[in-house]
Amino acid sequence: MTQINYDDFEQVEIRVGRIIEVKDFPQARKPAYKLWIDFGDLGVKKSSAQITKLYNLEDLKDRLILAVTNFPPRQIADFMSEVLVLGVVGENGEVVLIQPDREVPLGKRIS
Repeated sequence: MTQINYDDFEQVEIRVGRIIEVKDFPQARKPAYKLWIDFGDLGVKKSSAQITKLYNLEDLKDRLILAVTNFPPRQIADFMSEVLVLGVVGENGEVVLIQPDREVPLGKRIS
């Protein structure tokens, strides 16, 4: 693995958001959901997330998540994904979301 320095890390904006809407995404190549995430002052951003193995639609609404907010948008089928929701890939390929363990202000950047 290539090592980076702290300046490299500082360029990645990882912020806290709250999922406010979730829809199935049958047009995606791999099973995924469409997410709308509130990042406070940054506004609502969209993301396509392959998290269907462990989470159903009801589990995700109002959940706090962490996401990279400064990647360029990416077209996924007919949907523009604006942020990358962060998770850990388990042994069987399932994605476990990374989230704060308590309430924090939306849009706050991790450091």
